[in-house]
Amino acid sequence: ITAPDGTEVLPKRQWWWSRERVQRVMTENGLVFTKTDRGWSISYKQYLIDEHGQKRGSKPFSVIDGIYTQHGTADLRALFDDEVVVQFPKPVALIERLLHISGDKEGVVLDFFAGSGTVAEAVLRLNNQDTGSRTFILVQLPEPCESDTVAARAGFKTIAEVTKERVRRVIKKLNDENVGKLDLGGDKKQDRGFRVFKLAESNFKPWNADVPHDAKALVKQLELHVDHIREGRTADDLLYEILLKSGSPLTTPIEMLTLAGKAVYSVAGGALFICLERELSLELIRAMAEKKPERVVCLDEGFA
Repeated sequence: ITAPDGTEVLPKRQWWWSRERVQRVMTENGLVFTKTDRGWSISYKQYLIDEHGQKRGSKPFSVIDGIYTQHGTADLRALFDDEVVVQFPKPVALIERLLHISGDKEGVVLDFFAGSGTVAEAVLRLNNQDTGSRTFILVQLPEPCESDTVAARAGFKTIAEVTKERVRRVIKKLNDENVGKLDLGGDKKQDRGFRVFKLAESNFKPWNADVPHDAKALVKQLELHVDHIREGRTADDLLYEILLKSGSPLTTPIEMLTLAGKAVYSVAGGALFICLERELSLELIRAMAEKKPERVVCLDEGFA
């Protein structure tokens, strides 16, 4: 870098910025050269509006002060009828502060140890404050609630049940608070829906490739797979497994249609139809064909 008097200024340690950024800021008079007894000192200006036209926030402090564990306890009490169903929950304000520092109003927040669901509440509340569209993914093992705990006495069998109930209560509370308020976000409506999934074995019985390779054994194997859906599985269970096996994410929009008196799931705006009816009819097949989906998935049993 060349200083105003023509002196070559060499960085003694390392480059903070790329050479291209330095050259651009030099052109914009963003670097400040100060003559000292020991040579030239370089500093830079930081404007309220950045180079992309976005307003800068204040830089975060190294120490977060004023937020304490008891605030997390108060957050839970406010939702669960003055009960603390989980000990030492994280304060909502702490997670809000960290999310605010990230600056991404459309990001995905992942919490592998969800506990009581503080992260979900923080995301929902922050979206409500700044009309953001952050989403969250919570992961929580179904840890049993000990019988002598407040959670167990309140009817929760696992920590995961507490997590889900907290998210439901936060959403209800925010919806109630917003009743009658002016929509300052314009046409942008807050999406406060959420889905719960549990990791489990496939809904479909696997094909046993180890059976003897003779006609009798193969016939028996085929008979077992006439109805190869495991007992007790719901339509939603089947729907989301088929969705994943079709290459679609779990967040794909799904709409249930009624065609020829039967239920058909329209996925991704009609690109994929999933029909879980056990009895297909020619009228239903024609009704689906008229919609011109790219693909249709039906149960084998429906073609009997």
